[in-house]
Amino acid sequence: MQAKSGIVSRSVSSVSSSRSGSFFARLLAILSVAVTIVMVDSVNADAEAANPKYAGIVVDAKTGNVLYSENADRLQYPASLTKMMTLYMTFEALEQGRIRLDTPVPFSAYASAQAPTKLGVRAGGTITVEQGILGLVTLSANDAATALGEMLGGGSEDRFAQLMTAKAHALGMTRTTYRNANGLPNTAQMTTARDQARLGIALRQHFPQYYGYFSTRAFKFGSRTIRSHNRLVGSVRGVDGIKTGYTRAAGFNLVSSVQVDGKSIVGVVMGGASTPARDAQMRNLIATYLPKASNRGGSSALIAQAAPAPATIETPAPVQPKKAQQMAKTITAAQPPVSAAAADLSLPHKGPLPDARYQVAETEVAYAETAAPKSDNPLVAQPMPAPTKVKTMTFKQQAVVAAPKPTPASMPSEQGETSVDNVTTASTTPSPTRAASTSNGPTGWVVQVGVSPSRQMAMDLLESARSKAGKALASAKPFAVAYAAGGDQLFRARFGGFDEQRDAVNACKALKKAGIKCWAAAQ
Repeated sequence: MQAKSGIVSRSVSSVSSSRSGSFFARLLAILSVAVTIVMVDSVNADAEAANPKYAGIVVDAKTGNVLYSENADRLQYPASLTKMMTLYMTFEALEQGRIRLDTPVPFSAYASAQAPTKLGVRAGGTITVEQGILGLVTLSANDAATALGEMLGGGSEDRFAQLMTAKAHALGMTRTTYRNANGLPNTAQMTTARDQARLGIALRQHFPQYYGYFSTRAFKFGSRTIRSHNRLVGSVRGVDGIKTGYTRAAGFNLVSSVQVDGKSIVGVVMGGASTPARDAQMRNLIATYLPKASNRGGSSALIAQAAPAPATIETPAPVQPKKAQQMAKTITAAQPPVSAAAADLSLPHKGPLPDARYQVAETEVAYAETAAPKSDNPLVAQPMPAPTKVKTMTFKQQAVVAAPKPTPASMPSEQGETSVDNVTTASTTPSPTRAASTSNGPTGWVVQVGVSPSRQMAMDLLESARSKAGKALASAKPFAVAYAAGGDQLFRARFGGFDEQRDAVNACKALKKAGIKCWAAAQ
């Protein structure tokens, strides 16, 4: 019996040893794979940083501080990062009530013929706005981007590209020019990594109700399940979007938003050599600079100082299929023209712009001298000081930055990710449409809510804004200021009568809560 017991004991010990050895072998294999992945990512990140086409930036979205920058102001091709602005314009139209998520988006023959990647909708077909949004954030569908651009541009993608460029400049993206809605090759379509970081912050800050679309990993379109090209969503903790892009001329581009443990950054990588190298570089940037980000402050503390767009472009009514035109009338009939310059500018200030507000239409504008900034960081907004001596100056339009030398004509189509005048009122009772006109309007601080092609439409816009903002504008004086832009006369819709900067800023905050974009300035 003792012999048998010994045999059993040795057998159990042998099995235990075998199992233990097997466990350690598997553990070593897993660790080996993990180390290999880390080493490959490190090599890819190092190689990417040495890539001559490479540009990158990481911005603390709570403070505006630039944590990392390399070639961040060099002109680059955006490729499908262009669709970020197409989506910004779509979200703005949704917020303003000009379209709805179930509004049909018609496909012209031109939209349908766009190069892959695309949804493959035939000419004459339609999708919903929501399907278009999902198609852009996951598949980067070129046909859907063009269809959305044509609808929002009144039937013209060229017109929509002008609106995109005006909006970019209104947001402080002064080095960005758009020529189409999808980012397919065009040598005049340029941007910078810094401008794309600004746009990423704007999408999060201005449209939190729609921003969640960027974290979509897959959606059902007909019988197809379309999965996202953005491989960092779902694989890197805290990454909630935003967009990938690729053309041969642009290289591999990526804008990523990260929000973890009260910290928030936006990173941009442009001109990557490959998808793995680009993704590895972004992972490296996130791991290195997220710990350095602030967990205090917030974008709400940033006061708008970016300039309006260089020119005002009236937003056309969206084009609808014939079957949807009657429905569209009920959506858009009460909507006044929306100026591209009337954007919500509560974003960090862009360095190259003058510290004072300006309007480039060969017209004189008043501005208040500002105190010297506490930081030379081009993405940090400094609080606006109390109004001081007001001067009048004329600013000339900034010179157009030349695009880099065109790349070879063999540039391929977009591929999948494989390889803040003059009418006053005696009280708040009379309608602002009957208020008396003056030449200069109230002095002190003003709040602008938009620009319209006629005085009456500007006053209608003011009346609508007052009805939504309530007590915040109870003692404000609505007025319209005429000015020239491109040979046309336009009217700025403003509220005056604010003696202190604080009162104007608070009024603007109330307007924003009511869904009305605005900015405050010294008159």
